[in-house]
Amino acid sequence: MNPSKKPAAANAPEGPPDYRVLGRHAVFPETTHDEVERLNFLAQMNRHLAARVVPGVQRAYEARVRPALCEALGREPRDRHEVRRGLLRDPAFQTWSALRRMTMEQRQQAGLWTALRQGERLAATAAELAPAGGPQLELDPTLPIPRYVSAVDHHCMPGSYHHERFAGDVSAGANYDHGGFVTTAGLLGRYADGGGQAVVQWVRRRLPGFRPRRILDIGCTVGHSALPIAQAFPEAEVVAVDVAAPVLRYAAARAASLGVHNIRFVQASGENLSRFEDQSFDWIQTTMFLHELSTTALTAIFNESRRLLRPGGIVLHVEQPQYSAAMPLFEQALRDWDAFYNNEPFWSRLHEMDLDSHMREAGFHADELIHGGVTAVVDRGLFPDAADDSTEDYGRKAAWHVIGAQRAAA
Repeated sequence: MNPSKKPAAANAPEGPPDYRVLGRHAVFPETTHDEVERLNFLAQMNRHLAARVVPGVQRAYEARVRPALCEALGREPRDRHEVRRGLLRDPAFQTWSALRRMTMEQRQQAGLWTALRQGERLAATAAELAPAGGPQLELDPTLPIPRYVSAVDHHCMPGSYHHERFAGDVSAGANYDHGGFVTTAGLLGRYADGGGQAVVQWVRRRLPGFRPRRILDIGCTVGHSALPIAQAFPEAEVVAVDVAAPVLRYAAARAASLGVHNIRFVQASGENLSRFEDQSFDWIQTTMFLHELSTTALTAIFNESRRLLRPGGIVLHVEQPQYSAAMPLFEQALRDWDAFYNNEPFWSRLHEMDLDSHMREAGFHADELIHGGVTAVVDRGLFPDAADDSTEDYGRKAAWHVIGAQRAAA
């Protein structure tokens, strides 16, 4: 061995892996060389903004914004709203904010274009793998799309999760699946399922004897989090619901292609799951879903979760951390960015809510509540591990809080 040659790990570039290491399945969009390099550039740009530009914004806050606020207010800023108003006048924040919005816009346009140019082929493949009415896909064309979904292009995603460009369309799912690599800079792993893998690991460690027979995932989109749960508990029946047909078609085909068959994707609203009997599930899961709900919808879903949960069962909600007195006001102000500039109108409201109180109002007792934290579980040989990464981009890091409950046994 040449002693001047360093180990490969030491020579590895910092940042996201190459897009080409992502896992493939039958409905994963094909990409050209130029499309791949566009996605790689945007992922690296997101990493640069989080690792290099955000620290500069924080230094600018301490050096310029905070002193100016103290002088203008005659005191320290008292909440994130005052901090945000101060940041809006500073060129460092303006630059970071503009570049972050640009990467979101370009990521969505790039991902959607790739999905649309092969949309008919992807739709035909999905229909063949998992036809509507078959064992893995149940659609309800009469289901109204709630306004908190239909009125918003979530995170700058044209048409959000639900828009259908032609009969059988799966392009929303294809865009969400393959383009998410840019948004998370590869932190969710080979199949973008690091969140689901993390929840499985957390449950196994926290509840080693837990053997769910029936599992419900609400707001499942393309099944990134539901599939690892179904794979981890092959004896269980998994039901995954969402209001959007395009992502459900894609999800069912993706599951079939990956050989996961103990899961059924159903078009339904989590606000009204009256089709299922009381106490008919052992585990109810949501992952990065609550922040896209109106308060009315969130309350209804919490109530339905309590009704559907069997004694001894668990409900788990995985989200970015709540705002608290322990979280610096600068961090809170930057986390609010998604509400103002990334088409997430319920983001701030969700993260300032007292979720424990809402869980108790749904019927859970205080001693049934669960709190914890998880980071994405990935193939560390190929992907960055959020558990080892102190870089914070305030909204997309693959590190989440868990709030839930375990219903008392009968």
